[in-house]
Amino acid sequence: MPRCDTPAMNLHLVEIAKQIAPGAHAVLLLDQAGWHLSSGLNIPANITIVPLPAKCPELNPQENVWQFMRDNWISNRVFESYNDILDHCCYAWNTLIDRPWRIMSLGMRQWAHGF
Repeated sequence: MPRCDTPAMNLHLVEIAKQIAPGAHAVLLLDQAGWHLSSGLNIPANITIVPLPAKCPELNPQENVWQFMRDNWISNRVFESYNDILDHCCYAWNTLIDRPWRIMSLGMRQWAHGF
């Protein structure tokens, strides 16, 4: 999708809801992006949204993944066009998913293993 907004989030929620097993319920932990908490969201009955506190990378390992991608493949560049941005982002994402151990290390939380 070319934009992160409420209509895009509504489509995303529909797709997530389709993947939830019948009779099951999903809880989505989301940051506080405006489109994640918009009053215009149509949240399916089999999903509950739980907003994370602002600026809490310890609770949201995905923040570390985004930072790693920015640091290694996306930041400090001048993009020539929207398609150039898409190409760089797709390259970064595809390169990262070829490195599952890197993803695991970025998301590891030592404190979560002490129980």
